[in-house]
Amino acid sequence: MDWQPDEQGLQQVLQLLKDSQSPNTATQRIVQDKLKQLNQFPDFNNYLIFVLTRLKSEDEPTRSLSGLILKNNVKAHYQSFPQPVAEFIKQECLNNIGDASSLIRATIGILITTIASKGELQMWPELLPQLCNLLNSEDYNTCEGAFGALQKICEDSSELLDSDALNRPLNVMIPKFLQFFKHCSPKIRSHAIACVNQFIMDRAQALMENIDTFIEHLFALAVDEDPEVRKNVCRALVMLLEVRIDRLIPHMHSIIQYMLQRTQDSDENVALEACEFWLTLAEQPICKEVLTSHLMQLIPHLIQCLSDKKALVRSIACWTLSRYAHWVVSQPPDMYLKPLMTELLKRILDSNKRVQEAACSAFATLEEEACTELVPYLSFILDTLVFAFGKYQHKNLLILYDAIGTLADSVGHHLNQPEYIQKLWPGAGGGGAEPGRRRPSPCPALTSRLGFPSRQCLSSVATALQSGFLPYCEPVYQRCVTLVQKTLAQAMMYNQHPDQYEAPDKDDTMPEVRQSSFALLGDLTKACFVHVKPCIAEFMPILGTNLNPEFISVCNNATWAIGEICMQMGAEMQPYVQMVLNNLVEIINRPNTPKTLLENTAITIGRLGFVCPQEVAPMLQQFIRPWCTSLRNIRDNEEKDSAFRGICVMIGVNPGGVVQDFIFFCDAVASWVSPKDDLRDMFYKILHGFKDQVGEENWQQFSEQFPPLLKDRLAAFYGV
Repeated sequence: MDWQPDEQGLQQVLQLLKDSQSPNTATQRIVQDKLKQLNQFPDFNNYLIFVLTRLKSEDEPTRSLSGLILKNNVKAHYQSFPQPVAEFIKQECLNNIGDASSLIRATIGILITTIASKGELQMWPELLPQLCNLLNSEDYNTCEGAFGALQKICEDSSELLDSDALNRPLNVMIPKFLQFFKHCSPKIRSHAIACVNQFIMDRAQALMENIDTFIEHLFALAVDEDPEVRKNVCRALVMLLEVRIDRLIPHMHSIIQYMLQRTQDSDENVALEACEFWLTLAEQPICKEVLTSHLMQLIPHLIQCLSDKKALVRSIACWTLSRYAHWVVSQPPDMYLKPLMTELLKRILDSNKRVQEAACSAFATLEEEACTELVPYLSFILDTLVFAFGKYQHKNLLILYDAIGTLADSVGHHLNQPEYIQKLWPGAGGGGAEPGRRRPSPCPALTSRLGFPSRQCLSSVATALQSGFLPYCEPVYQRCVTLVQKTLAQAMMYNQHPDQYEAPDKDDTMPEVRQSSFALLGDLTKACFVHVKPCIAEFMPILGTNLNPEFISVCNNATWAIGEICMQMGAEMQPYVQMVLNNLVEIINRPNTPKTLLENTAITIGRLGFVCPQEVAPMLQQFIRPWCTSLRNIRDNEEKDSAFRGICVMIGVNPGGVVQDFIFFCDAVASWVSPKDDLRDMFYKILHGFKDQVGEENWQQFSEQFPPLLKDRLAAFYGV
């Protein structure tokens, strides 16, 4: 029998709903208590659905609120609803999905989705068939309400709809949705595309089987008059670019033309969605091929977007243009580089912080690509970046330092001009300490409270200025040492008497600090080991504990520093080998370790083995294969030389350790273009020793496995 409310109970619920719309805090507290009490009665939820679906005389906000309270109850307690209550709610939802009010339709849609998300899609088998059936209704409200609910279900349960658990309802739903792409109502068309869009990224089978029809229908809606439809079309094309680019390639030139128009769409949301297309396309391998002919058009238009009145468009244009910096730089500078650089510098001084951030990052990318192409514009660039110092606040200052540091790295010694030094060091007179003049003051970067990033930037500037930095070396170095001493002293005082002293303003716990410290330790080891050596017993355990690949750059620099220390210590390295060796071997065997870290680890293991072969050689078999594959791709240099000498010495100590992976050693040896004569002799002896030991016949069988190029190189260089 159909459930009916008790009149008095209904009035009580209505009063509660009215009170809950009151702004008064005390009233709100009473409402919350009352809700807790009423939730003890299971049929309270029947009253709530009744108000939502049947009490059409009530105002819409009250009815909708009733539905939203019910939705919260479903979320929290649905499993404890008695069966008749749950059934009544579900039946009311389906019977009223076509309510005349769009607010009520949306609320019922949310309620349906919430019930479905409580594991009820399996327990409510009639839900999807009924909603799909209601799409055929002649009544617009019913069709739109059903679609609204389906869209929410597709968003929440996309994987489940494509699973055997539900018997793959998508096989029916996708073709059904596609029929509505041509519906006369824009709202329905928009719902239909939005529903299908949910299944693109997961490559749902039912969609993949209908992919050509889907794309054809999308093209038919490309110039739809409704912005929401156009937005969903753009979104679909962006996702298809990631998962089914093969189907888009034949139409790519038309799609690019279309997206150029949509990027300039009068509706901001459509334009933003279209901007995503260029970002996604930039990550596809075919980008260069398909875009080259259009770039003359993604670039001037985008440069124009940099001065759009909407801040969001300006910042997205910055990000997008940064992806095409490589192409911009490959063209004659006056065509694109100069206008792009000019506009980006204006945006660096934008009044909007997000635009400043995007422009500064984009400019740093452009600097990396353009390098010395920027030299003619250095004066203008420095003026803007230095001016921005007075304008920026904490977060963006970090990015600004990065932009200045990158500029220094990119133009190098070209920065060493009195005019440019004067801009970076105002009042320095561009020439250091002449007789009778005071010394130049340290760069403003050093006096900044931002500390660490500012000094990273300074190190790039110092490297670029070369001899031009000499007048500043002493004051800057003094300032750095003083800062370190003061900070350490303050930290010590604070640790001993936290109630009397303030904690120092320092970044010691940041991995970047350790990263730079280890880089410095390695550099000092190379430059003046005499000062480093007395402290090696303190440094080595610290380096060993930082061989943690969770912090890639810290681990990388610690590894490199250990290798440099090896080369200076020689056999005296022996007491420290066990502190670091196991970690290094573990790192080189880890899957997905970045290439640079693998190379540095291999070099350091080789160097350790070179100076302490007896300690390292017993582990040869555990690392020889990844060691060889890591170093086969790096070009001949001193570090590679010392590492390979180490491996040769270790093979001498433990030849059995290399036997199983000897083909990898052969391949690594063949990667050398011109090893020094004595190293070539070491390779020669190992190769011939192995050949002699296994015998001519076995060697022939073994070398048959070699790729032709490897075979030829070993024969030509080493006569095996």
